[in-house]
Amino acid sequence: MDIISTVVIGLLVGLIARFVKPGDDSMGWIKTILFGIGGSLLATYGGQALGLYRAGQGAGFIGSVVGAVILLFVAARLGSK
Repeated sequence: MDIISTVVIGLLVGLIARFVKPGDDSMGWIKTILFGIGGSLLATYGGQALGLYRAGQGAGFIGSVVGAVILLFVAARLGSK
């Protein structure tokens, strides 16, 4: 059940990140899920390491979206070269 919830949350975070980030992000569902999961991991470990929030707080979801947007910007910059 944990894998399914991870995929669903990754999809939600990825979709919100693609909506928030300006520009065309033409990618499929799998990439959207992977960017969402990656953003969640980045925000979880980065935010908790910096002491911005604890595990289970609502800021974790917002941080996940911000992390996914950062990953989308990085991927766009690397892909344009």
